[in-house]
Amino acid sequence: MKLKDSVAIITGSSSGIGAAIARLFAEHGCHVVINYSNNADGANAVAEDCRSHGVRALVCKANVAEDADCRAMVDAAEKEFGRVDILINNAGTTKFCDHANLDGLDMKDFQDLYAVNTVGAFQMTRAAEKALRANGSGHIINMASIAGLAGIGSSIAYAASKGALVTMTRSLARVMGPEVRVNAVCPGFVQGEWLMKGLGEETYGKLLAKTKAGSPLHDAASPETVADVCLGLIIGGDLTTGESILIDGGAHLGMAPVRR
Repeated sequence: MKLKDSVAIITGSSSGIGAAIARLFAEHGCHVVINYSNNADGANAVAEDCRSHGVRALVCKANVAEDADCRAMVDAAEKEFGRVDILINNAGTTKFCDHANLDGLDMKDFQDLYAVNTVGAFQMTRAAEKALRANGSGHIINMASIAGLAGIGSSIAYAASKGALVTMTRSLARVMGPEVRVNAVCPGFVQGEWLMKGLGEETYGKLLAKTKAGSPLHDAASPETVADVCLGLIIGGDLTTGESILIDGGAHLGMAPVRR
């Protein structure tokens, strides 16, 4: 699949990974729908960055936990561009809670996280299904996490919601083919403001250093490296569907052997 003149909806793209994906796709000639729920200034700044590459950018306020918002965003994209080729289900949320603190989570926490991280991705897929199938080569990428594969991360509720998203990716890949490929990307520790705010600067710095030291590639993911993997899946993965791609520098392999 070629990105030039394609149209991508990228949920949660006013900052972080979503913004990096939007900017990278725009560099390759892809028109983009920038979605936000609260950060209008960020969304508009990302849209301007994208337009500087000569593409069109539509800014849409929508909460993916609301089905009506999902349908309205897809409708707006079709009205503006006449098509939708790519859906990046990137919008996500969490609650930071030590896994050992079982009393730190309640039913509403699970419901709130699932509503965005899992149900939101399903609702966006359902809303965009007809448009994605129309050109015969659509692609969906779900932003999962190593948390969903290893049961780690910001909280048990977050890990569970991302694990459900990984499973849903496989289910959707079966039913959306052959017209649409569905894959997930699973970042590990992602450098940036989101984790720094959630963990606190001191804890963030310690975990980043530990992650880099303990991975074979001695590095940790960034929004830009995650965006690179998404780009590769779009333009170079024509026979890849139902997969979950880890992006963690090999940290899941354990401590790298000492190099002499």
